[in-house]
Amino acid sequence: MSPRRRSEITWALIFATPAILGFVLLKAMPILFSLYISMTDWSAVGDAHWVGLDNFEKMLFADPLFWRSLQVTAYYTLVSVPVSMAFAFFLATLLNQRIPGLGIFRTIFYIPSIVPIIASTVIWLWMFNPDFGLFNSVLGAVGIPKLQYIFSEDQVVPSLVFMSIWGVGPMMIIFLAGLQEVPKELYEAADIDGSNAWHKLVHITLPMMTPTILFNLMISMVAAFQTFVQPFIMTNGGPNNGSLFFVFWIYRKAFQDSQMGYASALAWALFIIISVLSYLIFRTSNKWVFYRGGDD
Repeated sequence: MSPRRRSEITWALIFATPAILGFVLLKAMPILFSLYISMTDWSAVGDAHWVGLDNFEKMLFADPLFWRSLQVTAYYTLVSVPVSMAFAFFLATLLNQRIPGLGIFRTIFYIPSIVPIIASTVIWLWMFNPDFGLFNSVLGAVGIPKLQYIFSEDQVVPSLVFMSIWGVGPMMIIFLAGLQEVPKELYEAADIDGSNAWHKLVHITLPMMTPTILFNLMISMVAAFQTFVQPFIMTNGGPNNGSLFFVFWIYRKAFQDSQMGYASALAWALFIIISVLSYLIFRTSNKWVFYRGGDD
């Protein structure tokens, strides 16, 4: 190795050291520590007593709320992810047109996503109020019976799914960037062949957008599984555990019941679930994702 090359590597390592130390101290070590804690009965104070895989056994066979929280989270994810992606893609398609004031419309649709989540959650809590909320006021004005929304076990998750549409701004921007990268000559060739708008969407736009769809699918899936603020502020996991999301259950066990060991086991279970789902999505993506370079 030449002295110049050795010097470049040395300086590169020197400048990268703060980032490496930050990752090791703030990320890697806490992750490994949580794995150790997951095999103890530590309560955040006192000594941690080794229990091996007892926490995981308890999770699978002796904790019905583990399965309840997993069911609620899976239900929310399966509904909110496709609904949010479809709405974001629809908005991106509209905003990809050449119309007057396009920048203003883009800003309007993006602004809700930058509103602090606590503030927006409080606003939605008022709108969902069954007595004087905005939605029931509108329904009552047109003669439709009032709904209970987040105060009903059956309606709470669909209500939170509807609320999730509020924050599709970043996903919309990513879709918009993908739409602008679709070669215009493909649409011109389709026009020559007499294709209509539906044919262009199905045979040009969607295939060319599949890498962007894959990215948004991964990001939104992971975010949905980590939903916490909305049930924490709006429902406290209720009614009747109807909004007991997985991360909220981890929070309860860790900071309300002081069962840090069991909460760490739950966190590792969530990590495994998300990892497996991510692997399956990537594993099957070569069957439906089209890359412009021709690689599957």
